[in-house]
This record gives sequence, C-alpha cells and structure tokens, in this order.
Amino acid sequence: MTVTTSSTVPASTMRTVREEFPGRRGYLSACTTGLPPIRGRAALIAAVDEWSTGRIDMGAWTRTAEDCRRHFAALVGVNPARVAIGSQASVFVGLAAGAVPHGAEVLCAREDFSSVILPFVHSPWITVRTVPLDALADEITDRTWLVAFSLVQSGTGDVADDSAIVTAAERHGALTLCDATQAVGWLDVHADRFDVTICHAYKWLCAPRGVAFAVVSERMQRILPPRFAGWYAGSDPWSSCYGADVVLADDASRFDVSPAWQAFAGAEPALALFRALPPDEVYAATTDLAASFREKLGLARPVRPTPIVTWSDHDGRDLARLSARGVVASGRAGRARVAFHVFNDDEDVDLAVGALTR
Repeated sequence: MTVTTSSTVPASTMRTVREEFPGRRGYLSACTTGLPPIRGRAALIAAVDEWSTGRIDMGAWTRTAEDCRRHFAALVGVNPARVAIGSQASVFVGLAAGAVPHGAEVLCAREDFSSVILPFVHSPWITVRTVPLDALADEITDRTWLVAFSLVQSGTGDVADDSAIVTAAERHGALTLCDATQAVGWLDVHADRFDVTICHAYKWLCAPRGVAFAVVSERMQRILPPRFAGWYAGSDPWSSCYGADVVLADDASRFDVSPAWQAFAGAEPALALFRALPPDEVYAATTDLAASFREKLGLARPVRPTPIVTWSDHDGRDLARLSARGVVASGRAGRARVAFHVFNDDEDVDLAVGALTR
C-alpha cells in the first residue's frame, strides 16, 4: 500500500469521471457495491443482446476476459501472468486453504469479513487463530504458516498496517494472503508484496458481480493445488475441454475459474476506466470527502485515511434518516456506514450531513 498525502485534485479530472455515473447523486455505498459507469452498462447490455439473439462470439468474450486480467494486473502493479481470474473472493480463499499443511496455523483478524476466515475455519486440518486487526503483526509467530487479512476492513473501513504485517511475516517465515476487495479502486495497492492478493471487482472497481481476481506469487504458485482446475485452466483453454490429459497453464492462469462472460463484458470498460485514473488523485478525492464528512459531524479521525466512514447506530435511526433524504448508505454490525468514491462530490457530503443534523 502506498499512502499519499492529500493534495488538490484537478476538478476537471473528477468532473470527467463523474460524468460516467449519471445516477450517482446520494449514492454512498461503494463499499457495498459500486455503480456501473456508462460504458460498462452499455457493454453489459450489448453482451446480453448478443446472447439473446444468438450472435455469440466466444472468441471475443474470451479476449474481453483476458483484457480484464491485463487491466487488473496493471492496477495492482504485477505481470498478467501472476493473475488468476474467477468469480468470488471466497473461492480463492478456499483455494489457498487447500495449500495449508495439516495442523498448521492460519492467523486472521478477529472481525474480518467472513469470506476471508470461513474457508480456513471449515478446513478441519487447519488451526485458525484470530486476533484484533491492530495486533495482527505482533501476533505472528514461528508457528504461523499463513496470515490472512483484509487490507481495508468491511465493517469499519479501518486500513491495516500491511507494511508491519508483511515485515513480521517475513521475519517468521509466514506466507500472506491479502483481500483487497475494499481497497483496489481507491487505494494504490501493490500486490507483489503479498503471496496471494484477492479482489472481487464489484465494489470499488464498479464491475458487475462475478468478476474476481487473485494475484499469486511465484512461491505460492509452486505449492497451491489447482483444485478448481477446469478447461479454462489449461495452457490452451479451447484445446482443454475434454479428458484427463489436459496440460495446465504454467502461470497463475492454472488457477482460473471459467469466466462469467457477460459479467466480464461489463467489467472490462470499468477496469479500463480505473486503470487510466491517477492513483494519487483518486486517493485524495475519496479520502478528502470522507474527512470532510467526519469533520462536519465531529467524528474521530481514523489512524490511516479511508473513504469508508462508520459510527455506532444500533437502533438504525441514522441509517433511516439517511434513507429518508435519498442517501443510499448501509449498516453493518450495529454501525451506519457511508463510503465516498470517484462519483461523489461535496454535494453528497452536505446531503448526508444535512440528513443527520436536521
């Protein structure tokens, strides 16, 4: 993770981006699901139209899926050969669970998103230990085989100290799995720092649900079992459709899950859009809006800047107030939650603040 200090974002850049999201006003829930840009919506509709009329070009859909792989690789700073494509984050976590030796320890953040923890918990040969997020680095020991954590916590928006976690893991010889689903799209993520980096693109990357990626280090590629191998994991997928003698790809695509074609069609323009955006400008724009919201409501600053803002709302009254004023927010674990993304601006901040203070 690269943390950039807040700077003045060229208004023209963000204005151009916001034009891609005409229905955005009051939508503060990118942490739940992103909005499709105009170009992504059009591509998804075109794919469905092609499907419904029988004008299906499987070769073109395959090329689109491969374009998505390349876009994501560029977004997280790795070679496309390190990237596997799939449909859900939990599937890739489950794949990693299959590599854990019997009796080995996996260390997780206690209140992390369940998809990052449950595949290990329900693998009976694995010992799972959970600790508070801010204690994760200090709790790594020589017994720890893998540290699995979300870079940005879904429930609170807290950003993990990944530098400390990676340093401690290296010191103790542990591997690392980072779920970057709540990070890629607003935070400059460097996936080569981790052994496995997982991201579902339907949140901050504004893709349809069903488009996920896993970046797998060379070290992890050597020990990760391709348990979900199908025809698309072959070295030549279209020659790998039948029989037991399929030769798997020699890179991370051996861990591919056959892509959901229409979802990837809608994802490609969205991924291309975010690939073209300057990471430091996106980081500044999103975290500055969240900081403005916190300041106007007197909420505490987070340890590390984040565009996700949560606060106690056990009775759901604040969430109801937001909804009544046309603000789309979310509630998790007794907390109200808003998120500011590239399609938001100061008017969204004032709309949400007004809903909570009037």
